[in-house]
Amino acid sequence: MAEAATQGFTGLEELEMGAARVQVDLKKMINSRSDLNQLVPFKYMWAWEKYLAACANHWMPNEINMAPDVALWKDPNGLTEDERLIIKRNLGFFSTADSLVANNLVLAVYRLITNPECRQYLLRQAFEEALHTHAYQYVIESLGMDEAEVFNMYREVPSVARKAAWALKYTQSLGDPTFQTGTVENDQRLLRDLIAFYVIFEGIFFYVGFTQVLSMGRRNKMTGTAEQFQYILRDESMHLNFGIDVINQIKIENPHLWTEDFKQETLAMIKEGVELEYAYAVDTMPRGILGLNADMFKDYLRFIANRRCAQIGLPQQFPGATNPFPWMSEIMDLKKEKNFFETRVTEYQTGGALNWD
Repeated sequence: MAEAATQGFTGLEELEMGAARVQVDLKKMINSRSDLNQLVPFKYMWAWEKYLAACANHWMPNEINMAPDVALWKDPNGLTEDERLIIKRNLGFFSTADSLVANNLVLAVYRLITNPECRQYLLRQAFEEALHTHAYQYVIESLGMDEAEVFNMYREVPSVARKAAWALKYTQSLGDPTFQTGTVENDQRLLRDLIAFYVIFEGIFFYVGFTQVLSMGRRNKMTGTAEQFQYILRDESMHLNFGIDVINQIKIENPHLWTEDFKQETLAMIKEGVELEYAYAVDTMPRGILGLNADMFKDYLRFIANRRCAQIGLPQQFPGATNPFPWMSEIMDLKKEKNFFETRVTEYQTGGALNWD
């Protein structure tokens, strides 16, 4: 057990009879010396609460009515070419992006986060990412799209490919089975990649597409697809909040990692992410449509980037940036849920039991 004490438990070590019971103080976000097979006592109650909240927010793609979308999509006069481009591009990006996220969680993040209550949430998140990929596939199949075209956009459409390549660059170390934390260099590498993964990939790269599709739904177009995206967005908002908490907890427990040079590197990553996502907005929206235009997204992405900086304790980089889409904030309110059978908004309840009043 001596090696496990220096590198942290993976949960697969040889069990030692008579070992001391888990002490809360031994639990850590990374490089923990505590047995990961023992969930309690909790140290990070916020992680457990997020797991319970996620379980109460269960949904399935095939419970959403896609019939109006199918009729509109098949009608040659139902949508403009620009509207069709938005749907195709976003399904192309998201169908691959959530697969990348799921693989990253299962193969890397779960192994390197050495806390059982956080791992419990990561298991739930991994299921939700699989659910999101299922939702995109369900939409693509329902609309009768060319599946090969949509699922290969991350290889063939430059703005989609650039975002995917950026994400892969920052997840290669996480995916390396020989990568281990325990040194300052590797711990910083993990922290950097978690910031890229949660703050930028999930916290910036998803927002142009979500806004575009949900804006179509607000105009009574592609309402089933928009409802799928609404549920996915609420899941992703919870994922982002969890990732922010993990990042900040690592900083608290390892202040030596949060150097000035590291902060500047992080700010450069965030700025690069904003530019990549804006290029995606221009590509998917070459002309104004749905009351939106690409320039509006420039301000929106800067507004979001300011929020992300503040959430991890960095100075805002875009003074004066405002939110041109205040309705998006209402959609991301995690205390509310629109049930599948009625249009009323209901409060989340535990165990999936909803208040139907």
